[in-house]
Amino acid sequence: MLSDKSRPVIEATLPLVGSRIGEITPKFYNRLFAAHPELLDGLFSRSNQRNGNQQQALAGSIAAFATHLVNNPDTVPETVLSRIAHRHASLGITEPQYQVVYEHLFAAIAEDLAEVITPEIAEAWTEVYWLMADALIKLEKGLYAAQANTAMWMPWTVVEKTPAGTGSMTFTLAPADDTPVTAALPGQYISVKVTLPDGIRQVRQYSLSGDAGTSRSFTTKIDDGGEVSPVLHNSVEIGDIIEISNPYGEITLKDGDGPVVLASAGIGCTPTASILRSLAETGSDRQVLVLHAESTLDSWALRSQMTDDVERLDGADLQLWLEEPQAGTKTGFMSLREVDLPANASLYLCGPLPFMKNIRNEAIEAGIPATRIHYEVFGPDIWLAA
Repeated sequence: MLSDKSRPVIEATLPLVGSRIGEITPKFYNRLFAAHPELLDGLFSRSNQRNGNQQQALAGSIAAFATHLVNNPDTVPETVLSRIAHRHASLGITEPQYQVVYEHLFAAIAEDLAEVITPEIAEAWTEVYWLMADALIKLEKGLYAAQANTAMWMPWTVVEKTPAGTGSMTFTLAPADDTPVTAALPGQYISVKVTLPDGIRQVRQYSLSGDAGTSRSFTTKIDDGGEVSPVLHNSVEIGDIIEISNPYGEITLKDGDGPVVLASAGIGCTPTASILRSLAETGSDRQVLVLHAESTLDSWALRSQMTDDVERLDGADLQLWLEEPQAGTKTGFMSLREVDLPANASLYLCGPLPFMKNIRNEAIEAGIPATRIHYEVFGPDIWLAA
């Protein structure tokens, strides 16, 4: 993969580029949007640009990819790339856009490292970029080819809008045209595109919270300081048509008969609820341990659905943590140290980043291999930046 010529150059310059990538990426995005302001309309999140999460995610992915190539020059980090490819496909990223990114990213690198960059360094980092880009392009082409249609965005009608716990809402959709519907897997997400009051379209990913297959329902918690969820909660009504993507996401229920642990916090219960629903619908005899943390019982967005599905499974158990004490629940924050984890379990995680980091660390301490720990991140995956 990484050439013998470039490897020592990348190895020698990775500490410098890694230390500067946090400054390079804002310069890159400033250049990109100055040249292509249309990319902020229906593709890039303005909120993630303002709070810096998108910059952190890009910086983290580049640094992680380059580090992997240095340490493993004949392979690529498949898990990292798969996660990025699914997110890109859900946004409709196309191959020509990688050339646009390359031009502005390397202009930003040249600007930031003007005093030290040489043609040799530029050539080596160009190789790294296109190794990553070509791998992503290949994966994304495969994802697009697996769809039941060739559409990037499809119109769906809101047929139900149901309150789901304090501050959360479940939207149930039906196709608004005859575009073939791609079947979703338990745990996958869709991108939802809405038009904001200023006319700009913005996109957010939401996990499918109900049945898999060809149905579409998602649950979202309102963020009063956000741009998209307030529009969905306050402006979108039954009968309205919204645009959604095909389903994506590689954090889905893996085949097998081993125990499954579903751990979530807050609105992170949406993908785990979908996985739990699929287990209940198929009458699975797998051992299932459902762990969930909430501030209050009323805040639990999918409480009824998840408790009903647990009751439908003979091998399922539910443990709940609440910040406000209540009979029959644990108090405070979730900890796997309080849980008797089944042997050979696979763990599925979703929730705030600090929560997932803590639970993942505790799971590894408890003996669950990292390869059997799967997590889903809402928004840019800034975990990589760490």
